[in-house]
Amino acid sequence: MADTWDPDRYLTYADERGRPFADLMARVPAEPATVVDLGCGPGNLTALLADRWPSARVVGVDRSPAMIAKAVDARIAWQVADLRDWAATAAAGSVDVLLSNATFHWVAGHLDLLAVLGRAVSPGGWFAFQVPGNFAAPSHTLGAALAAEAPYAAHTADVEVGASHDPVAYWRALAGEGFATDAWETTYLHVLTGPDPVFTWIAGTSLRPILAALPDDLRPAFERELKRRLALTFPADGAGRVLLPFRRVFAVGHKR
Repeated sequence: MADTWDPDRYLTYADERGRPFADLMARVPAEPATVVDLGCGPGNLTALLADRWPSARVVGVDRSPAMIAKAVDARIAWQVADLRDWAATAAAGSVDVLLSNATFHWVAGHLDLLAVLGRAVSPGGWFAFQVPGNFAAPSHTLGAALAAEAPYAAHTADVEVGASHDPVAYWRALAGEGFATDAWETTYLHVLTGPDPVFTWIAGTSLRPILAALPDDLRPAFERELKRRLALTFPADGAGRVLLPFRRVFAVGHKR
């Protein structure tokens, strides 16, 4: 699959996107020697791991060369790798904190992958991740519905989109591998400003596969119509603020 990630677009609203990462990291009371961030993106959040654990070896892994090219923090070892390949080659018990932020939903069948990843965690180590849980929300369904209409459907019918599970499924997946597990969900209320903010948000992440599948002559019309529909659903208030509710699902496991 071609690398269609745009680091600069993804980093729009970086502070808002980073809130779940900070909450996830705060739930890991560890003093690790090795920390791995799976799906590290442009590395802006991985740097927080190096800040928190300055004596640890911190590794950032992402399948996108464009994202890794944006990651420049010299304290961190950066790797271009698919998560499945990394999981298949990681030594058992080699990682003290394995963390992933908004990545697993892109991996089909990732519940099964969690068991493989968990084996890389050392005894007494931590496995923590969060995934978006709002695929049924208008911010996602409006784009999917438009993509299913003519003339776009002929180009987007086979596009793979993300998917995630509820906290119960993740709790069972980790607990079944011997982790003492906590799993929960949180809905963040992001306050966005600027032109077409919800479109800008999703264009950097969930909408990316659809936009990449559209030919150049159709993409502008698709974007205009989706911006119109999103603006009707997410209107700005008198101060130009748009409220975007965003559900996230978290799981943190401590290996016994």
